[in-house]
Amino acid sequence: MIRILLSTKLGELRWTQADLARATGIRPNTINELYHELVERVNLEHLDLICEALDCQLDELIVRVPDASPKIIHTKNGSLISSSTDR
Repeated sequence: MIRILLSTKLGELRWTQADLARATGIRPNTINELYHELVERVNLEHLDLICEALDCQLDELIVRVPDASPKIIHTKNGSLISSSTDR
């Protein structure tokens, strides 16, 4: 699973969502959705603006946490079987 650590980063810097919206020009609703990890897609330009405003690297904002059960299963012959039906 992909985790967005914006809430953690803002807390470390003692910034509010409104501070970040003002600094980047990104809509407050978009910041809020990122903050609460409600997004399914992320605008790369927004990530760049956020990293610039917070003076951080992308890996400080987004990390991958492996799921307990894999979504892709490798068979003996090397082919892949996706266990996920939402793709």
